Amino acid sequence: MHINGLTLTDTEYSAAFVDWHYHENPHFTLITRGNVLQGTRRETYECSANTLLFHNRQEPHYSAKPAGLTRGFQMEIHPQWSQSFEARLDALPNCAKLAHPGLKLLFFNIYKEAKLPDGVSGLTIDALVLEMFSLMCGIETKTRGNRPNWVKKADELLHDQFDQPLSLQALAQELDLHWAHLSREFPRYFHCNFGDYVRKIRLEKSLALLRNKSLSLTDIAQRCGFADQSHFNRCFKEFSGVTPKTFRKISS
Repeated sequence: MHINGLTLTDTEYSAAFVDWHYHENPHFTLITRGNVLQGTRRETYECSANTLLFHNRQEPHYSAKPAGLTRGFQMEIHPQWSQSFEARLDALPNCAKLAHPGLKLLFFNIYKEAKLPDGVSGLTIDALVLEMFSLMCGIETKTRGNRPNWVKKADELLHDQFDQPLSLQALAQELDLHWAHLSREFPRYFHCNFGDYVRKIRLEKSLALLRNKSLSLTDIAQRCGFADQSHFNRCFKEFSGVTPKTFRKISS
């Protein structure tokens, strides 16, 4: 699919190993099935389903995959798109395994728009990519700077305890911070407030579970920390515009 200078493709990986190569344009890959190993000049990433990768233009990398089905959804950004929106590619990382749940949810929305296109999908995808770029640039700036030690610990705690009842006071106590200081500083490094970040983690975790057809929507809601299936349905539709049931169908 080609939309306004963006190329969106759904690919099944057939080769067990792809030697060093690069793309002429910035390139996102969402692993939708199976596993793959991606290597760059700096790091090696073990990627399971729902891993989101970014490679900037002409950034060398290789990939290897075990036996079995592996699929990926890719988005390539051509120069005309970057120029029309004055997107600063030099402000983005060379390559990265994108873990921020907000970034992953934005890209899942791009995936959804590609699977269920309508008359405004091009406009919607443009806006989503711009939002991703803005968030990536902010994360990159904070990463390059001196981040307080509590930021990494807070992220680990929230990802480990996303399915449990959480409170700002309890998190502040675990981090040895005053809750008011944590509430004020949290958005500087996570680009949203405490509650929204936890909600994004829960939704992002649910996306992986939706591909497991043996799990009911009620099971997924409970595993991801939602009060019930109704709450899960409401939050999911608010973020994606479709119900979990519909997303399960298009991602199968």
